[in-house]
Amino acid sequence: MDLMEKLTILTEGAKYDAACTSSGSSRPGTVPGGCCHSFAADGRCISVLKVLMTNYCVYDCKYCVNRVSADCRRAAFTPAELSDLTMSFYRRNYIEGLFLSSGVLKSPDHTMEQMIRALEILRHDNGFQGYIHAKTIPGASPGLVTRLGLLADRLSINIELPSEDSLGLLAPQKSKAAILDPMRQIQGEHYQSRNELVLYKNAPVFAPAGQATQMIIGASPESDYQIINLASALYKKYRLRRVFYSAYIPAVENTLLPAVDTKPPLLREHRLYQADFMIRFYGFSAGEILTPEEPNFNPYLDPKCNWAIHNMHLFPMDINRVPLRDLMRIPGVGPTSAQRIITARKNGRLGVAELKRIGVVLKRARYFLRAADWPPNIKIDRETAVRALIDSKVYGFGSEQLSMFGPNGLPGGNDLSTVADAVEEATLCLAAAI
Repeated sequence: MDLMEKLTILTEGAKYDAACTSSGSSRPGTVPGGCCHSFAADGRCISVLKVLMTNYCVYDCKYCVNRVSADCRRAAFTPAELSDLTMSFYRRNYIEGLFLSSGVLKSPDHTMEQMIRALEILRHDNGFQGYIHAKTIPGASPGLVTRLGLLADRLSINIELPSEDSLGLLAPQKSKAAILDPMRQIQGEHYQSRNELVLYKNAPVFAPAGQATQMIIGASPESDYQIINLASALYKKYRLRRVFYSAYIPAVENTLLPAVDTKPPLLREHRLYQADFMIRFYGFSAGEILTPEEPNFNPYLDPKCNWAIHNMHLFPMDINRVPLRDLMRIPGVGPTSAQRIITARKNGRLGVAELKRIGVVLKRARYFLRAADWPPNIKIDRETAVRALIDSKVYGFGSEQLSMFGPNGLPGGNDLSTVADAVEEATLCLAAAI
């Protein structure tokens, strides 16, 4: 098999890993789906080659297209081939880095040794200074995790499924301990490296861009509440840089998985990312976003707007008085615009015109704030607010979403043909629930 055939197979096999922002590349000489975007330690968005070391695998995870029982073309790079290929793309300025994952060939340790050897050739023999994101193989020895972290800018290990029960059912050869133990090790060595660099500028650098993980959404029955609580716990306990959510794309016939004609839950994935941003940047806790009584996202309102509608007693907020934390809870106000408000109001009271220049989305925010020229006795009309906050892009995902209407006997998301229908049903449902 020539190198181009291997590249085609192994970039295709890597596309299901969401721990980068995937995108196709139209540059000559690259393979569609073989390039994606990631973020370096300094925050730069860079293009990287996203590829597997091999798609041979001794595991039989039921949701994976590369599982040992799958009938697919197999390929494997040698360490030298992968290094030379990466340098070839890098020198032509097609990429700025490498995202390397792998199936499990022979054993976790053997696979990690192959990945480490490829990165050693790349870094030490070829002098590669670009960004490297490497996937740690569950079950590999701690010494190999350390060696990999000294070569890569970012490490990640996929938690795969949102509960231990689902992991045991769909990926019985993996265990919770095999995933969480390396996370704990990576966190410890990352902070140890940072502390050593303060004392010794030439100290070895371990994974300077930290670590990330991925969860598959829709392959198992966990609720959004369970998923977002798990993500929140991972951020707190292991200081992850990102949790990536990957909508399950049915490609495997199995009674334990959704049917192959099931649409990927892309809207649900989108809502999880929105909630994730609320936790990381807006100061929300997971328990404020969803509850055991309402465990799934509203398909028609984004999580922040849904929270605001259910907490109308907190509004309107005076943007000339409330602290930064409260400003960021107003729909239409993000971290950047909130900081600008804090700075601008030192020079005088702000009105609607100033808020618009600052970047506040007044179409949403107007129902939840007071400003210098906004009537202080304005009455917030909940129904009007709901109509204004409906996510008009909800049908752009073309996917099935857990419905807030089904248990009440009201039409589900798939029964509504237009955004106008969604507005009416969401208004009725929310009015009844509040």
